Amino acid sequence: MQISTEALYSTAQIRSAESRAIEGLGIPGRELMQRAGSALFRQIRQRWADCGQLTVFCGGGNNGGDGYEVARLAHQAGYRVAVYSLADPDKLPPDASGAYRDFLQAGGCVSDFEPGLSEIEGVVVDALFGIGLSRDVAAAYLPAIAAINAAVGPVLAVDVPSGLQADTGCILGAAVVADLTVTFIGPKQGLYTGAAADCRGEVVCADLEIGTLLVGVEPASLLLKNIGMPKRQRSGHKGQFGHVLLIGGNHGYSGAIRLAAEAALRAGAGLVSVATRAAHSAWVNIARPELMCRAVEQAGDLEQMLDKADVVVVGPGLGRDAWAQAMFDGAVAAGKPCVVDADGLNLLALGNSRRDNWVLTPHPGEAARLLNCDTRQVGKDRFAAVSALQQRYGGVALLKGAGTLIGDGSQHYVVAAGNPGMASGGMGDVLAGLIGGLIAQGFSLDKAALAGAQVHAAAADSLAAEFGERGLLAGDLPPRIRELLNR
Repeated sequence: MQISTEALYSTAQIRSAESRAIEGLGIPGRELMQRAGSALFRQIRQRWADCGQLTVFCGGGNNGGDGYEVARLAHQAGYRVAVYSLADPDKLPPDASGAYRDFLQAGGCVSDFEPGLSEIEGVVVDALFGIGLSRDVAAAYLPAIAAINAAVGPVLAVDVPSGLQADTGCILGAAVVADLTVTFIGPKQGLYTGAAADCRGEVVCADLEIGTLLVGVEPASLLLKNIGMPKRQRSGHKGQFGHVLLIGGNHGYSGAIRLAAEAALRAGAGLVSVATRAAHSAWVNIARPELMCRAVEQAGDLEQMLDKADVVVVGPGLGRDAWAQAMFDGAVAAGKPCVVDADGLNLLALGNSRRDNWVLTPHPGEAARLLNCDTRQVGKDRFAAVSALQQRYGGVALLKGAGTLIGDGSQHYVVAAGNPGMASGGMGDVLAGLIGGLIAQGFSLDKAALAGAQVHAAAADSLAAEFGERGLLAGDLPPRIRELLNR
C-alpha cells in the first residue's frame, strides 16, 4: 500500500524556521513581511481580478503588518483601499510599524474601526491575529470579526483565520470565516481539523522562499493525500484475503452490522461472517447473500467463529445489555486483531483494557467517555485527545469528525477529506467494516486505519459532488469505496 502525505507543522516549528531565516540567513523580518504581502496580493489578483476594491482589518502584531503591506501594494496598483485598525499604530512591533509607515507614505489612509461599520466593499482581508493567539478573542475585537463575517465580498485570511487556534483547530470564542487562507512558510496542523473546516476555506501555502528551512524537521502531523492499493496476484484466492468476523446487531440495530459487513466485503476481504442476534440472523444477508450470518446468543457460541477469523470487528449495533457485554468480552478475550466501534467503545470505557493489536474508532462523544471528560474538552484539542486515547488504550486511535485524526503512538495523521453529508446514521459502521476488511487482507493496523479513513471520506466526497450532500446515506458508500480502492 502506498500512502502519500503532506507535512503539517506546529506554530513553534514555524516560528523556529522564521527565526533561523532572520538570524541565521540574515533575511530581515521586514523583507519577510514584504514577501508575505506580495503573496497575498498575488492571490487577490489571480482570484478576484475584476474586483478593484479592498478592505483590510489590521491588528496589533505582525499579522497586522502583513495587512498594511498588502494594502500598500493594492493602493499602488490603483485599487480603492480602506484600512481599519484595531490597535494603536504607535505600539506596533518594528516590522509592522515599518509596513504601516510605508502604507501612509504611499498615500494610504488608516481609520480606527468603529462597531457598526456597514460599508465593507470588495475583497476583505483579515489581518487581525496570527498564529500566536492562545486565548479567547478580546471583546474589543468581536465586532470586527462579526463585521468581516457579514461582508458580502470574499474574505482572505492572513496566515490563519483570526480566532482559530493554529495548533488545535479550535475556535477561541469567535473566528473569521474565510473563503481563502494564505498561510506562510509551512501549513499549520490546526487548519485541517475540528472547527477549522468551517473557517479556513481553501488553503494556499506561501513559503516566503524559506520553506527549505523545514526540510528535515519532523512534522507535527501528516495530512493524508492519496492511497494506492497494490495489485492482486492473478493466482489469488479468497483464503489469501482474510476472514472478517463482525459481532453486533442487537435487537433493533440489525442495520448497523449489515452496513459494516458489506463494507468489509467491498474493502476486498475474502470471507465475511456476522455473529448477531437469532431474531434477525436469517435475514441480515437477504440482499447480500455473500455474508455468512449466524445466530449467537451465548458467548460460547462465538468460539468456533472466532477461531476461523483473522480479524474481529465488534460494536456496530452491539447495544449495552448483558448479551452485548458477553459478546464484547468474548471478542476481546480471543486476542485477534480487532476494530472496536460504537457500543464496543462504550463498553471498553467501563474497563481498563489495553492492547496493541486493535483500532479504536470513536466519535467525540465516545472519545469523551473513554477519556472520562466531556466532549468540549475533546474538541478543544483533538490532537491531545487522540494521543491520550492511544496512550491509555494502545493500538491505533482514530478520532472521527471534521478532520479525522489517527494516532499510532509515533505520529498523528489528518484526513481533511469528508463533508457534512456524512452526518447521518451508519457512517461509522461502514468505516469500521472497511478497516476490518483491509486488516484481513494483511495490511498493518495503522495502514488499514489510514487507508480506511481516507477512502471512506473520499467516497463520501465523490458522491456529494455528484448528487449533493443532503440525503447521502451510509449505504451509498460501499460501492463507491470499491471503485476508489481499485483505481
